[in-house]
Amino acid sequence: MTVRKNQATLTAAEKKAFVDAVLEVKRTGVYDEFVAAHRLRFALDMNTGIYVGHFGPSFLPWHRKYLIDFEKALQTVDPSVSIPYWDWTVDNTAGSSLWAPDFLGGTGRALDDQVMDGPFAYSTGRWNITVQADSRPFLARNLAYRVPTLPTRAEVDAALAIPTYDSAPWRDGSAGFRATLEGAAGYLSMHNRVHSWVWGQMESSVSPNDPVFWLHHAFVDKLWADWHALHPTSAEYLPAGTTADVIDLTEPMPPWTDATPQSVLNHTLFYTYA
Repeated sequence: MTVRKNQATLTAAEKKAFVDAVLEVKRTGVYDEFVAAHRLRFALDMNTGIYVGHFGPSFLPWHRKYLIDFEKALQTVDPSVSIPYWDWTVDNTAGSSLWAPDFLGGTGRALDDQVMDGPFAYSTGRWNITVQADSRPFLARNLAYRVPTLPTRAEVDAALAIPTYDSAPWRDGSAGFRATLEGAAGYLSMHNRVHSWVWGQMESSVSPNDPVFWLHHAFVDKLWADWHALHPTSAEYLPAGTTADVIDLTEPMPPWTDATPQSVLNHTLFYTYA
């Protein structure tokens, strides 16, 4: 069984194995396919006109399936690898361990936000941004530039205390756990705030170009699992059916034809969290 660990607890060997697997998936072109899939479903799905990956109830199950598939891709390179999670309520500064040169590298230079250190620096020749939101071929970050702080544990606990998964109108302003975790209080809150705090590609539809995307969303996914553990009698996903413009419990989530929110509700079928 795959176990996802807090990135702060990883050994040097575990960090290297994760980085090496990500670089190999990038080398083969598979990584860029994941980036393109995310861009296509950043807001309204470009093919269906339905809210799929963001701004609606399927935000959490869509990304769960997305991470499962990416984790499987990594495991074709190294079966021991899993996606670590980044608890941004604790590791909440630019000096945190995940930004070290032996893992994800740090913030970008003042000139153009280009990341200059670590395995994903453009200068290594191994991390060229090809699925772009702009013309930059390099990984860009400016940690804490747009917003100075990351979400706090108190904010997370307040979201976890909400007993309902989601509610009408099933958008950013919905009263429920999903909307609050995604960022219902405004774009610069909760999950959305983390993307803005990192800046660079993370503040765009092609955010998976930054490998920290996977660690961020693994923590978001863990919080969904934590929420269900706290509210075992609450519906783990809403709406249940016949709701326009969003994905219902048993409807396929594009681009998959065989993955529905219901099919990924039990994360322990795929992985557990340390």
